[in-house]
Order: sequence, then C-alpha cells, then structure tokens
Amino acid sequence: MKRRDFITVVAGGAAGAWLLAAHAQQSAKPVIGFLASGSFDTLEEYVAAVRKGLSEAGYAEERNIRIDYQSAKAQFDRLPSLAAHLIEQHVVLIVTFGFPASSAAKSATSTIPIVFITGGDPVNFGLVASLNRPGGNITGMNMMLGTLGPKRLELLRDLIPGASTIAILSTLVALSRTPT
Repeated sequence: MKRRDFITVVAGGAAGAWLLAAHAQQSAKPVIGFLASGSFDTLEEYVAAVRKGLSEAGYAEERNIRIDYQSAKAQFDRLPSLAAHLIEQHVVLIVTFGFPASSAAKSATSTIPIVFITGGDPVNFGLVASLNRPGGNITGMNMMLGTLGPKRLELLRDLIPGASTIAILSTLVALSRTPT
C-alpha cells in the first residue's frame, strides 16, 4: 500500500466518521479546520489525501462541508491564535499537519475531535497516551520519520558502501516538553 493511500484511509476515514456524527447533530454545513505548522504549498499531497478520504465518505468541499485553512507558515507562535480562530468558527473537526499545529490544537480544545499527521512520535511529545489507545479527542498518523531515520541511513550506507560522508539537509524544530 502506498503512503498516500494509507494516509487517505487513516485521515479521511477518521475525519469522515467524526463528520457523520457531527452532521447528524446540526443542520448547517459542517466546517472542518485544517491547521498547518508550515505552508499548505508543501502539504498538497497530504491535503489531497484527506480530501480524497472525505470524498470516499461522501463529503465534498463546498457541496456539503466547508474547510477553513489556517497556516502558521513556520511562525509557530501564531498557532495558538489560529487554533482559537478555528474554535470560534465552530469547526466540527480539526485536521492538523505537523507536531506544532497538533500541539496547539490539543491545547486549545478537549472536545473538538482532532486528527493529526505528524512526523514525530506522538506519544513521546505528549499528543496521545499510546499509539493503540490515543485517548481524549485526538488521534492520527505518525509518519515515523524519527524512528525510520537510522534505518534509512543504514540502507543508504548499504547502497553506497564506499561513501565516507553522508549529509542530511533538513528543517528541524526544537521542541521542549515539561515532564508531567
């Protein structure tokens, strides 16, 4: 199964299930909030996958749902106010892209369902209690970027055994977590 297909099933399926329940409780067109740590320009594949999953659940943007897009564009201090804006819009679901956005959404609400897509370990960063039982109002998908990094490096060294130096160019976000 391709990564995009898996994201479609997980994020779209979870979003669709929550939308069915929310739509049954209200007559107006439900609003979904998309909250991104970075720019949506870099998230086209993920946004398309979520839209596809929603479509498979019978939802189409502007036909029977509305999507409110909020992006911090890597200005993470903006995330709490963007999350608050979504709550003020009475969204029935928040879909987050990236750990900082997921954390901001979780801090902003304990009642609105949140579906996240993140590369970091959601347990280690305190988003969920465990992978098999996330608890609370938040669930989602871990791209396992941190977990798979050493394995990818090992594979690269196997593919290029004579390489003496391997460089990785990445955008890292410094995160701190206060122990509870």
